Amino acid sequence: MDLLNGYRASLAEFTDRVAQVRPQQWSSPTPCPEWDVRALVNHLVGEDRWTVPIFAGATVDDVGDRFAGDLLGADPVAAAADAAREAEAAVTAPGAMDRIVHLSFGDTAASEYAYQLTADHLVHAWDLAVALGVDPQLDPQAVKVVADWFDTEEHAYRGAGAIGPRIDLPDGSDAQDRLLAAFGRDPAWAPD
Repeated sequence: MDLLNGYRASLAEFTDRVAQVRPQQWSSPTPCPEWDVRALVNHLVGEDRWTVPIFAGATVDDVGDRFAGDLLGADPVAAAADAAREAEAAVTAPGAMDRIVHLSFGDTAASEYAYQLTADHLVHAWDLAVALGVDPQLDPQAVKVVADWFDTEEHAYRGAGAIGPRIDLPDGSDAQDRLLAAFGRDPAWAPD
């Protein structure tokens, strides 16, 4: 699976899980201690909303705070689907991967940013799945795309405080559990 197909798969993994949220679950805890289900979904919707102007050449200053606050409104499922659809169109547009995007930490190859987006959607799809008690199995090919990229990025992410400590796993753990552990997730996490 190539990067763009991995990106599409990660979006689908996330939006499919959002569609499974029952009304009483929006305030449920997630593996991200600072976010309940609604805040986690809002985070990814915000990221998807940011993706469109960033891929169009905007800077972080250009975007400003237009995507701050609640982006979910009364229909979070529709908001997530709409944001993902727009982000996918921006990322997969002809020539998009040849661009430079202007992020908070500097100018970056669009392909690198697409890897970051793919990882964020995929890992948070798992976060959402376990918070909801639905199937947490992720697309194995998307897991491989992210794992291959993250193998060289993990140290930098951990050093910047973007992820928690790596979780120790038993020998023979599968690729998905190894990826989650690299991102500081305990594959055995469950809500209390």
